[in-house]
Amino acid sequence: MGDVGRPTDYDPAYCEAVIEYGRAGKSRAWIASELCVVRQTLHNWEDAHPEFLDAMMRAKDLAQRWWEDAGQDGLADPKFNASVYGKSMAARFPEDWREKAEVSHKGGVTFIPMQAHDDDI
Repeated sequence: MGDVGRPTDYDPAYCEAVIEYGRAGKSRAWIASELCVVRQTLHNWEDAHPEFLDAMMRAKDLAQRWWEDAGQDGLADPKFNASVYGKSMAARFPEDWREKAEVSHKGGVTFIPMQAHDDDI
């Protein structure tokens, strides 16, 4: 079996490329595909090359900016589905877009019986 695609050797030129991909709103999976590697290779390169980690982090921020701009533009379109957009953003950028619920529990359960109202009788 011959090699398919480009070799998986790291190239410092990938840093500028991934920043541009992020600027276009591309995902980590898309970037890996474009570089003809799997996502794990991107993680490996991030671990081994601090400049690549920085480029990927910048790409993620740029991609989020692209998607947020697209959402703002979409608000002017009456066919824009804000619910689908919000769910997509929460999945794509969970740190900033996922709803957070905090539950505090101090112990014990209080049961408050319902009272009958005059119109319920």
